[in-house]
Amino acid sequence: MPGLHKTAPEPTQAEAASFDALLHRLSYLPKSDIKRIREAYKFADEAHLGQFRASGEPYITHPIAVAGICAEWRLDAQAIMAALMHDAMEDCGVTKTELIERFEAPTAELVDGLTKLDKLQFSTKEESQAESFRKMLLAMARDVRVILIKLADRLHNMRTMGHMAFEKRRRIARETLDIYAPIAHRLGLNEIYRELQELSFQYIHPWRHGALSKAIAKARGNRRDLVSRIERDVVKAFADAGLKVEIQGREKTLFSIYKKMREKHLSFAQVSDIFGFRVVVDELPQCYLALGVLHQLYKPQPGRFKDYIAIPKPNGYQSLHTTLVSPLGTPVEFQMRTETMHMVAEKGVAAHWLYKAKGNAQAVQQLGSRWLQSLIDIQDETRDASEFLEHVKIDLFPDAVYVFTPKSKIMALPRGATPVDYAYAIHSDVGDHCVAAKVNGEPVPLRAELRSGDVVEIITATGARPNPAWLSFVRTGRARSKIRHFLKNLEQEESRELGQKMLAQALRAEGLSLPSLDTEDHEAHALWQDLAKWAGNRNVHELLVEVGLGRKIATIVAKKMARMLAAQGQRPDAVTLTLGRFGATDDQTTQGQITLDGSEGASVRLASCCRPVPGDDIKGYLGRGEGLIVHTAECQVGRRLFQRDSEHWIAVAWADEMTRSFEAAIGVLMRNGKGVLAQIATAVSTAEADITHISMSDESQARETAEMQLLISVRDRLHVAEVLRMLKRSPAVMRVWRIKP
Repeated sequence: MPGLHKTAPEPTQAEAASFDALLHRLSYLPKSDIKRIREAYKFADEAHLGQFRASGEPYITHPIAVAGICAEWRLDAQAIMAALMHDAMEDCGVTKTELIERFEAPTAELVDGLTKLDKLQFSTKEESQAESFRKMLLAMARDVRVILIKLADRLHNMRTMGHMAFEKRRRIARETLDIYAPIAHRLGLNEIYRELQELSFQYIHPWRHGALSKAIAKARGNRRDLVSRIERDVVKAFADAGLKVEIQGREKTLFSIYKKMREKHLSFAQVSDIFGFRVVVDELPQCYLALGVLHQLYKPQPGRFKDYIAIPKPNGYQSLHTTLVSPLGTPVEFQMRTETMHMVAEKGVAAHWLYKAKGNAQAVQQLGSRWLQSLIDIQDETRDASEFLEHVKIDLFPDAVYVFTPKSKIMALPRGATPVDYAYAIHSDVGDHCVAAKVNGEPVPLRAELRSGDVVEIITATGARPNPAWLSFVRTGRARSKIRHFLKNLEQEESRELGQKMLAQALRAEGLSLPSLDTEDHEAHALWQDLAKWAGNRNVHELLVEVGLGRKIATIVAKKMARMLAAQGQRPDAVTLTLGRFGATDDQTTQGQITLDGSEGASVRLASCCRPVPGDDIKGYLGRGEGLIVHTAECQVGRRLFQRDSEHWIAVAWADEMTRSFEAAIGVLMRNGKGVLAQIATAVSTAEADITHISMSDESQARETAEMQLLISVRDRLHVAEVLRMLKRSPAVMRVWRIKP
């Protein structure tokens, strides 16, 4: 096959253990860097003195080989030094402080990132490996060189595992196949990816590997003539087209053939595209010209063309892929790419340093960036190493954040999720009663965005309920649907309670008491069912909700119920009749009075036109489907509504004790000048009120006087008067008044 490499003769033990084994690969670095690397070699050599590998070689041969692989990628001096000393902290008791003193912090950080944690701290070998791997990934998220050194370390270990026990070889190979090979692939390190897969396959399934090797060698012999003929045809076609190209033959790896056979249940004879060709051109447009030449030469297979140049893979890979039908009818894959693309395809993220050596770093600035970003997302995901390992084996989710419960359980949430999303992810009850949140022990707003690694604690209160404003910032569908469901039920429940209260008062005006709603009382239950049927509702709950929302008038429903009760033999009671009429106003003789204490929910709203507060004379308008809207008695908007729709008005009154504060609107005319706003705020604060909103017209800023509207939070009408008094005393205030429609 064209394009296959010749292997260099194996160095002797003495050669492999000497700095000269590495020196000839460092020619791309300045002499000052090579001097520092030599110091690191001496340090590592002394640290590993007397240590040997399973093969009997001096241990230092391994760090030298790892540094050599890194040098092939043209990594910088810090990375080569870290590769030489990567086992010094773990195996030789060297401290990070010592490394910082000798070789400065950046190199020490790289070595620390590569160091496996002390295995004695963990209960099982698997947990230790997972923890070590987690630490490596965390370091890698800070510096990609760590993963490149780690992959070089694993690659050399895999190449030299022959002297280990079979089970240990198999375990390491399985870990390599599950963890390191996929990482190499995601970083675009295709050469390493293929070699790690091949070596892992060889150690996990030695018999299958051997059988496939023989089959491929035989097939290679049988197809040699065909490959040569295709190569001749292709070379001639490009020469005729005047296109300068480099053609390389490539063979599918044993593992990829084995994987294809397993996944598609094929025999070896049925795997057709074992070999293919790579066409390397000078410039990007020539990739498409080369594609045209090949499609003229052989017929392309429909549906087997992929353009990874226009849409690169996430790891930066770019090429054109097409499968053509050869003269013997067998499919042959061709890949067209430039020299730049070829380097990225083979070296991936490592190509960044290769480009730096060639003065073209800009071309791969974004190389592998999406996957590296996902590592940063995951870096603080879990304190449980084995669980972290499992996540990585499945895949790294770039659109998720991972947070902890206070008991260190991991929760995965979409990016942008808030403490409210987290609360509903735990349980709908936690979400419904959520009042505050702490992230990493610090209080945060409920709309704060969570980040991977955050420890989230939700504070709940028994009487708390979801806030409709949450719908504007929650990210999960679960949270959104639960909030909507709760609010809908809450509104219905409040409307039902209001409807029941209104119906009871309207019935009291007829001299009758409201029948029991208890389903155990069969006679009363039957009466309620008949009433709901008469009103056109499915059940009693729906009827009461509609009365509460103003869709049904309480007096009309009460009169019908009175007739039904009379039919059962009940007569009006004089005491109840007196109670029903007591407190009724002149224009509202048929309905009793609704008492407001501020605890009514969505079913009772204070009109925004007049903003009534306790102490104001008020009236209630039972809007169609809007619940009860409360206006002040002097509100012009309310009066117009009353003239137009008097039957929907109901008497309301304030309770003696209020459960919350209320908003009043105030107008202030003041002199423009410095510090005026501070004077206004001080006056309001002195009156023990809060400003909830301020608005001012744009023209006010250019005049000597300005008009301002304030929304203030007050207890009652007397409190409003106190605020007005305090504002009048302010030197900057010319006039102050309560805003009424």
